[in-house]
Formats: sequence, C-alpha cells, structure tokens
Amino acid sequence: MDDQLALRLQLFREGGQIKPEVADFVTAELAALEAEGNTVTEATAGMLTSHLMMALTRLLNGEAIEQFLTDDQVAAELAGHPEAVGRARAVAERARHELGAALPESEVNFLGMHLAVLAQQTPAAPSS
Repeated sequence: MDDQLALRLQLFREGGQIKPEVADFVTAELAALEAEGNTVTEATAGMLTSHLMMALTRLLNGEAIEQFLTDDQVAAELAGHPEAVGRARAVAERARHELGAALPESEVNFLGMHLAVLAQQTPAAPSS
C-alpha cells in the first residue's frame, strides 16, 4: 500500500464519519488483496476503498442503498470477470458475517467492477 492510500484510510478514520470497525474491515481486505499479489495503491484501489467504506457505513447506519439503473449493464460487464465477481461475493459474505452489513446485489456488482479494474492494473506473475 502506498502512502497516498494509507493517507486516504487515515482521513476516513480521523474524519469520524466511518465506524472504526468498517475502517478495520476495509484495511484488512486491502491487505489481503496486496498479499495475493495485487498492486494496491491510491491509483489502483482508491475508489474501491472509498466505495466500500461508504457503502458499509450507510448499511450500518440503517440508510437505504438504492438500486441503480445501470445494474444490468454492470452485471453484463462482469460476465467476463468471474474471478472479480467471486471475490466481490466473498468480501460481501465477510462483511455480513463480521459487521452484520449485507451488501445488496447492486453494491456487490460495483465492488466486482472495482476488483476487475484492480486485477487489470496488477502485473501478471512471471511464469516459471
């Protein structure tokens, strides 16, 4: 994780609008992505970080998350990225289990889009 993404996380924590358990959860997810070989920086994961922080906070605050008119388009785009969809569903399940926040399908799809972009920005491991 680069300094700019660490600063984004720090600002979320210090800003007081994000619950500490949400910041901890997102930080752990970013660390897991990095440990798996993904390039996790402000440029590659900044939007993913903010989106997940805000979505989980809205859910924990009891705020509604609306469905988007673009849901069908997003789902169609994700058809070519099954790994990102699987990862998004796993993150959503962990969020439900650890935070009690059940991400709606719309948010899982957007999370999948962020993860697909992250995967595309990570250099492939050298073949042996």
